[in-house]
Amino acid sequence: MVRTAGRPLPWHFILPALLALAGVLLPMVYLLLRALQADPQTLQEIVFRERNLRLLGNTLALMLGVLLVCTLLALPLAWLTTRSNLRGKRFLSLLLTLPLAVPGYVGAFALLGATGPGGLLETLLHLNWPRPQGYWGALGVLTLFIYPYLFLNLRAALLGLDPSLEEAARSLGYRGIAVVLKVVLPQLRPALYAGWLLIGLHVLGDFGVVSLMRFETFSYAIYIQYSASFDRVYAAWLSLMLIVLTLSLLWLEARALLGLNLSRVGQGSARRQTQTPLGRWTPLAYGFAAIPIAGALVIPLATVGYWTVGIVAQQTGLSDLLDALWNTLQASAPAALVATSLALPLAYLGVRYPSRLSRALERTAYLGYAVPPLAFALALIFFSLRGLPFLYQTLGLLIMAYALYFMAEAIGPIRSALYQASPRLEEAARGLGYRPAQAFMRATFPLLRRGLLSSMALVFLSSVKELPLTFLLAPVGYDTLATRIWSYTSEAVYAQAAPYALIIVVFSACFIGLLLTQERR
Repeated sequence: MVRTAGRPLPWHFILPALLALAGVLLPMVYLLLRALQADPQTLQEIVFRERNLRLLGNTLALMLGVLLVCTLLALPLAWLTTRSNLRGKRFLSLLLTLPLAVPGYVGAFALLGATGPGGLLETLLHLNWPRPQGYWGALGVLTLFIYPYLFLNLRAALLGLDPSLEEAARSLGYRGIAVVLKVVLPQLRPALYAGWLLIGLHVLGDFGVVSLMRFETFSYAIYIQYSASFDRVYAAWLSLMLIVLTLSLLWLEARALLGLNLSRVGQGSARRQTQTPLGRWTPLAYGFAAIPIAGALVIPLATVGYWTVGIVAQQTGLSDLLDALWNTLQASAPAALVATSLALPLAYLGVRYPSRLSRALERTAYLGYAVPPLAFALALIFFSLRGLPFLYQTLGLLIMAYALYFMAEAIGPIRSALYQASPRLEEAARGLGYRPAQAFMRATFPLLRRGLLSSMALVFLSSVKELPLTFLLAPVGYDTLATRIWSYTSEAVYAQAAPYALIIVVFSACFIGLLLTQERR
């Protein structure tokens, strides 16, 4: 057995953890080796192409723009739903969170169909709203559907902030905006960093929205290079450049949190937060909150629903819809099971055997999740073609990609369940003569049921919505809900994509509602 801090690590958990580590790292290593196949002259031409600089500028401009607009939107909304006297704040918070239930590419195609000449807004309201496109279209669509990541983090931070800190600042002579700048915003730094990281990673890895908006970023260029060219070396270098950007973002977030300590000094319970009366500003506050609700929920869902009713009435393409639904379930359900099985030993070692080794093993799961999905898929394609060609464009490769990529999402619920399960039960089982693996299965595993189910639900839902991995790795002719949506929308046949989008939205909305219900409990 491997030993750490005097305690032996059980091999029946070490071996699956190492298998998960190999699954995450091997595609990345192969991608690097593939990129280095270029000779020095070709390598110089690839790296220093003028197009790469333009892609870098576009990608960074989009990411920074989305971060700025999301902050300007999420911060006031978080304050309104926690510190103001608005009525119906819980319901308003639910509506402001629900855009997470709408995948970005679904929202993009719905907004494309609702705007412009002949769009739903012009048909029903005689309002010819300009169709989103290019940089500003991508910025607006991404902001509408990913700002809840920052909103939820800021809302949780504001709810946990002790108002006595603000009272102490006022007693020292600070007033109004000075209290916000000196006390509130510094306390929100961890929430801002966490939300910015999630949004930044999402923008760097986004493929569907930028494709529909026809705005070239690294992800869009990787797809174009893969689908329209045989220069796989250049595609590999584009993927590595995107990975470097992603890792830089992770490093900046870790650096910003280094040495940060915002805990209170001394004992005592936190004071109840006072609600700020808005008075004549109340209508303006509701109007501000209505902007993302209308843009991310009302217009897209009305558009999708309107088209779906027409398709159902015509009874066209319903058999294809059922086939796509079955294919989606056929890939997502096994992926959820495999990802949870791989995450279990990683979480167990991290909780029961805390050490540098166990933490390093657990962190490897997040490495795959930090890589943009298009680059991850491209790495798996290279690996399968060179090492295991029989896996290329098979359902097994797609399931493996889902499981490895979303394994990080499965660790959290399992780890929480392990913290709640007493290790003494397992020790007692060993005292009764059971072997370590038997003791775990009999004493601990039954207590992890809720955590395991939550993990499988998270991975299942993410797999249902996933587009880049599915598009590049699915077998020929294997259409899922996500790929059907992309196929129809890329040809501007928006009405045909509506039923597929509606099913994904219903799946996601049910899950978001379940999360909020568990949060209240």
